[in-house]
Amino acid sequence: MASRAGPRAAGTDGSDFQHRERVASHYQMSVALKSEIRKLNIVHTLIWVLMAAQATVSQLSLVSHKVVASPYQWEYPYFLSIVPLVFSFLALPRNNISYLVISMISAGLFCVAPLIYGTMEMFPVAQQLYRHGKAYRFIFGFPAVTVMYLVIVIAVQVHAWQIYYSKKLLDQWFTSTQEKKKK
Repeated sequence: MASRAGPRAAGTDGSDFQHRERVASHYQMSVALKSEIRKLNIVHTLIWVLMAAQATVSQLSLVSHKVVASPYQWEYPYFLSIVPLVFSFLALPRNNISYLVISMISAGLFCVAPLIYGTMEMFPVAQQLYRHGKAYRFIFGFPAVTVMYLVIVIAVQVHAWQIYYSKKLLDQWFTSTQEKKKK
């Protein structure tokens, strides 16, 4: 490949790239972690929208309660999980450490805690379904407790990975901040 000034300098075959600058590994890791967190935030948004749709349809009686069951009590506090989602989206573009920390703490309070409560709230209903085969709430013909346990399993994984990747990203940001202070 020729340079703008003419042909390549004599004696170079293109293998002398070792001395060139590279992107520091913590910046590469930061970009990769941000990408993963964004993907998880999109899945979290999808879960939140589906649960909000179920609650809205049920509360406004748009369809029969036999088609879409009324929400369980744990679903209402889970709607606050939009708070850590917003802070996470705000933290990523400008590497805002404060927003990321708020997102991580509020994820525990508004995401994980309602899911744990929901697991305990629905356990007697799940026992009744699996022991006696009786279900009283349905979502599109499926027992609501089964559908909501599936949602809980997916949501717990999403939130656990969000918190894990956020912690790793926070560590990367602190590493880059400490290196800047040393210079």
